[in-house]
Amino acid sequence: MTLQEFGLLLISVLLSVVGQVLLKFGALKLGKVTAGNLIGHLMGIITIPELLLGLFFYGLGAMAYILLLTRVKLSVVGPSSSFIYIFSVLLGYFIFKEAIPIQRLFGLGLIVCGVVLVVWQK
Repeated sequence: MTLQEFGLLLISVLLSVVGQVLLKFGALKLGKVTAGNLIGHLMGIITIPELLLGLFFYGLGAMAYILLLTRVKLSVVGPSSSFIYIFSVLLGYFIFKEAIPIQRLFGLGLIVCGVVLVVWQK
């Protein structure tokens, strides 16, 4: 993966993570869904700016991913996009004050090691 391709991967990952964070903010505004309020919640999605903006950023991230797929093998890009998990956990910790148990940290470390092995070139 060239530096340009890695940059495009990073843009895709960051846009997707921003989308996830905005979706979480919007979901918190929306409130907990139940069988009784499902239809109202589905209609409410189009009225909450954070949800619409989150979908927009997710879409931008998908477009960057598609552009990356024109240049890099899926067998490399697919696993590399798992960096989204790492950023999501970190932002969950820093923004939403979510706990990160030791086993989750260990799992994130395994993801990083796996991505390094997948993109490693001799």
